[in-house]
Amino acid sequence: MSASPSPREDLERIIESAKRLGVQIDEEEALQWLTAMAASQADEVQVDAKHGVYGQRISLLDFSPQDLAYFREIGKIVEIPDRAGAVETALALSGSAAQSKIQTHPGDCDFFERVNIKAPTREEACKILADVIHDKAMSTRSGPTYRLMEVKFGTYPFAGKREGQAFKKGGFISWNADDIEKGSVWVEDETGKAVALNWNEVANDPGWTKMDWVVAHPPRRTLANASNNLDVTWESPDGEIVPLDGQLDPYFQEIYLEAESIPLFTKIAKHVAADAIDGYVAQLEHEVKKYITEHINYGKAAKRMYNVFRMNGRYVEAAYLRELFNEPATVLYQIASLLRTVDEASLPGSDISPETIAEQLDTLILEVVDVLEGEREKEIVKRLLRLRSLLADRAAVKQRQDEVTTAQDEVMQVVNDFFYERLILLPSIKEYMDGLRAGG
Repeated sequence: MSASPSPREDLERIIESAKRLGVQIDEEEALQWLTAMAASQADEVQVDAKHGVYGQRISLLDFSPQDLAYFREIGKIVEIPDRAGAVETALALSGSAAQSKIQTHPGDCDFFERVNIKAPTREEACKILADVIHDKAMSTRSGPTYRLMEVKFGTYPFAGKREGQAFKKGGFISWNADDIEKGSVWVEDETGKAVALNWNEVANDPGWTKMDWVVAHPPRRTLANASNNLDVTWESPDGEIVPLDGQLDPYFQEIYLEAESIPLFTKIAKHVAADAIDGYVAQLEHEVKKYITEHINYGKAAKRMYNVFRMNGRYVEAAYLRELFNEPATVLYQIASLLRTVDEASLPGSDISPETIAEQLDTLILEVVDVLEGEREKEIVKRLLRLRSLLADRAAVKQRQDEVTTAQDEVMQVVNDFFYERLILLPSIKEYMDGLRAGG
């Protein structure tokens, strides 16, 4: 059997491909990453004692502590707090926010929180969960630096319609702050009969639980979408750990923000399935296939392919993608996300400063001018300037949403073109995508 290529040999292959494709490579950083990856175990957990964070070792390689204080500040808004003797938590960054060393223009501030509830019964654990999410939603409903947008909690017990939109049995129920305050949402069942779904009643089948906010950071004069995806477990009196949504999430793309939560993480990690890596990769590949066939988004596909490749040992392809994320055009990915954030921060009832919103939009306009040129630049800038003029009228919701949707489509077309052109030019990545499209 021939020996595996060395990190130096892998680097030479990457440099050769990158030069041919016009992609800049930081050779020293790439070699350090390849060397570290070659010596890492996929499920190895490491603590960064200097910064008080921890996570999977290969995930820490992609995390920069430069913005740690910023993320911890937002974390105070989104985190579910502990309750002595009943609720223990471990808050982490996830998604592109956890890969801040390579994804210098993340789309959102994504958080992930393990919430372990100690209770005599599963039903009591579900009641406690309903209570803590209700308290978090009401306490962060609106303020000078945040606005709650949506909570996913509970599943539909039947198929029907909500405000004219069809939903399936078992689908996730979405709540806004008013819904949560009232404690119920009205829907129609399959016969057209109006039915009220009660917050406390749907708690017995919480399903996928997630909370979303718009947050502002006045010192930076920026806005962001911040989400907290909750992985909730019930710890029974005999110590059994049961995931309330039926699935215990793995920990392969998370950076935990407080070293004090290591005991909880360790307790939960013992129950992660032995084949969790295979399941994680399979899920990512399913998403990659979706974004290159049904819902075309080559930027999202590239981010997921990077995580597939770093987990299954295809380090040359992963290292190449790392460099793509630092290309100037990738700032447009962040711009597309922030356009919706600007609109949401401007909705009636928002307490976020109009000055902060306007300054964020001004920054987006300058970034478009810096990255694009020609007709595309003119059209997108013109649309953003029109959007800026609408910010003064917070009641102009429909007009703003129309401008945002069109501007997002135009920006994402540029992002799609950028990633598609560079992905297909590396033969091994093109072959991988072709295999997924063919059903492989």
